[in-house]
Amino acid sequence: MNQKSILFITLGALLIAFGGAAYWYNAKQAAEKTALASNNSEALEQFHSPRVGSPSAKVTIVEFMDPACETCSAFHDAVKATMKQYQGKVKLVIRYAPFHPGSDKAVEILEASRNLGKFNDVLDLMYGTQHGWASHHNPQPELIWEYLAYYKFDVAALKKNVDSVATAKLIAIDLADAKTLGVNKTPTFFVNGKPLPSFGYEQFQKLVADEVAAAYNK
Repeated sequence: MNQKSILFITLGALLIAFGGAAYWYNAKQAAEKTALASNNSEALEQFHSPRVGSPSAKVTIVEFMDPACETCSAFHDAVKATMKQYQGKVKLVIRYAPFHPGSDKAVEILEASRNLGKFNDVLDLMYGTQHGWASHHNPQPELIWEYLAYYKFDVAALKKNVDSVATAKLIAIDLADAKTLGVNKTPTFFVNGKPLPSFGYEQFQKLVADEVAAAYNK
């Protein structure tokens, strides 16, 4: 056996070992997340959390999100499409995890919009204009007011409904629950209490489809 063959065999063995270690690590991480969610199911939802979809839906998606998170924005349309695909069967519970400095101010605006029945519209606007007010992981939530005015939202009414103290309490509860559940990045999804086995759009769709099938095809 020449040196070239030995080199290829060695590299192949290393790749197999690396792949096995990565698979073992991911499986271990998934098992730990599942156990955390199972043992702390009371931390998944709170009475104050915004909800989208039919209250009687048998499948619940819990999303820990940050309005300034680019990946949350990228996933937003996919979540909406999934809600539409399984209309009446799936509901969404939103939990706040504003990990970016300053994005708690964006949450204050969202909460104010909820009081006016405009939560979904303002959330769409925030994600749709995120490149303008939160580019390069540097949120400037005060710019959101300019976008709201441009798109003819009732800025005066929204500002009147901003309650920084109340929102800070909601965020504190949500962040405490996020810590309990091991959530350290956004978006993080749970579907009927189950975390994604690994992060990705296909994994999200499959878990939702599996839970819908289990809930409605008995």
